[in-house]
Amino acid sequence: MTLQIPLPEDRSRPEPASPWRRVSYLMRVNSADPTLLLGLALLAVFAYLILAPVLLLLADAVTVHFADTARTRQELGAFTLYYLNRVLLSPIARDLFWWPLANTAIISAGAIAIAFLVGGPIGWLLARTDLIGKKWLSTALLVPYMLPSWTFALAWLTLFKNRTTGGLPGWMETFGVTPPDWLAYGALPIALILALHYAPFVILLFGNALKQFDTQLEDSARSLGASPLDVAHKIILPLMLPSLISAATLIFAKCLGDFGVAYVLGVPVGFDVLATSLFRAISTSQTGASAVLAGVIVLLGTFSILIDMRLLKEAKRFVTIGSKGAMVRATSLGKWQTPAFLWALAVFTFSAGIPLVALALTTVMRVPGAFSLDNFTLNYWIGTELGTTALRQGILLTGEFWLALWNTVWMVGLAALGAGVLGLLVGYAVVRSPVRFVSVALRQVTFLPYLVPGIAFAAAYLSMFAVPRPPLPALYGTPVILVLAILADQMPFASRAGIASMMQLGREPEEAGQIVGAGWLRRMRSIVLPIQRGALVSAILLPFISGIKGLSLVVVLAVPGTDLLTTYAIRLVDYGYSQAANAVVLMLCVVAFTGTMLVQKIGRANLSDGMGSK
Repeated sequence: MTLQIPLPEDRSRPEPASPWRRVSYLMRVNSADPTLLLGLALLAVFAYLILAPVLLLLADAVTVHFADTARTRQELGAFTLYYLNRVLLSPIARDLFWWPLANTAIISAGAIAIAFLVGGPIGWLLARTDLIGKKWLSTALLVPYMLPSWTFALAWLTLFKNRTTGGLPGWMETFGVTPPDWLAYGALPIALILALHYAPFVILLFGNALKQFDTQLEDSARSLGASPLDVAHKIILPLMLPSLISAATLIFAKCLGDFGVAYVLGVPVGFDVLATSLFRAISTSQTGASAVLAGVIVLLGTFSILIDMRLLKEAKRFVTIGSKGAMVRATSLGKWQTPAFLWALAVFTFSAGIPLVALALTTVMRVPGAFSLDNFTLNYWIGTELGTTALRQGILLTGEFWLALWNTVWMVGLAALGAGVLGLLVGYAVVRSPVRFVSVALRQVTFLPYLVPGIAFAAAYLSMFAVPRPPLPALYGTPVILVLAILADQMPFASRAGIASMMQLGREPEEAGQIVGAGWLRRMRSIVLPIQRGALVSAILLPFISGIKGLSLVVVLAVPGTDLLTTYAIRLVDYGYSQAANAVVLMLCVVAFTGTMLVQKIGRANLSDGMGSK
């Protein structure tokens, strides 16, 4: 018989904690440092405001909608290829998709080519020569990008409009010259205007790349007998190629989603691009077809931006070794000094000066282009008896204008404030989060709107919020949908600003506050926010400026009661009141330009050092 003696209980291993103890422990830890909870909350918010609308938009392209149940002979919500077939293969596919796609490709290619021809030489002059007036020109030549692109479309129409679309004559007709249709409307003016508007991308990217290029490489090649052409072809171009291709992809992405220029200069003569075709599909309640068109725009925009991101990585393979001995020598222009300055001044004059002057003069003329004294009037600004149906007084006396101005200030201002604050919190959560998945997911979700052109993102929001989506009711026709859309659309820039600024802030100031007993909210209010005040101001003002001049996003979502200055101006264009529309656009330009200068002043930044907008 074996005697069994009980062994003493092994207490070296602690008893497993109960689920309640674990939850209690996590609550105590997160009350002191709620970074993980903050990251999860932000991830949930932006999954609802950004990811869900895009996914729902893509789902709308392959599910049956109520208006098409009889036509498709399928139940509501069933999977279908009907809309893909309608947009891509049906008899109307040519007008609905293929011609707009071809037109988009044509104007994008033309805009890229012209932007390179204009921006490339200017980028070189500003970066590598002793051009006179460089400091002034470096800002002046970026003015076209500071203002809405369709501003210059209205100016083009003011100068070159003919009687093809009726209404008041353009300046050229008033002077006795009738511009042909190909000059007044369509591909050529659209591509030219987009090129001049986005040429600053080439100026900045190419110019900044040249600033980093060591001129000693050129000297070494020439000392070995290489001709200037060989130096340019075999040394400079390979090193500059990543920045040039990056500029091309960015311009393509911008042209893809630009609505205003094609709407002003293309739609009156039936010249559609993908953005205007999508707008027409939305306006005629073709939900499935508009989802397919928006999905194509999203895919093309995503593809172009991914190419740009890949090229930024590839650019690291083309670097020159430089240090204090690296040299960037300015090339002396010599006798070409004056011609080079006059040419750069001419580019500014034709891309910004003449269009803005033409718009301003048109607002004080009864007949555009007629310079007789009795033709000048202030009626379109402060007149009381205009004799028109929809606009009886000048814009400064019209309630709709002041409502649109107020809507622009408070809606865009609230969205920009929200984007700035949330961007800083996103930066905090991304940099401080102890869980890598939360950090990566939050970074990617907030960047998603940058991959989606504005017109397509507006279609996604219309699909998401035209009906009740718990916890929110139906929002279409209310200011809320505009505020949320602008806020979400600007998150890529606000979040990147927050991430960049938080990466520069170490943990030591917060740890010092935690040691003396300050809670998380107190540390944020007394330590983090004061330190990051400059970054927060820039993260608010930059979305504010971008939101003020944006049209592609809000044109789908605004209704007459919630008009912004951009949509109010477009409605006046539709009515044929070109002088009043131009006056509204000038007021918009003043607000946008003032805001841009304010950003440079408060944020201590210069647009010639870099830019970013959707």
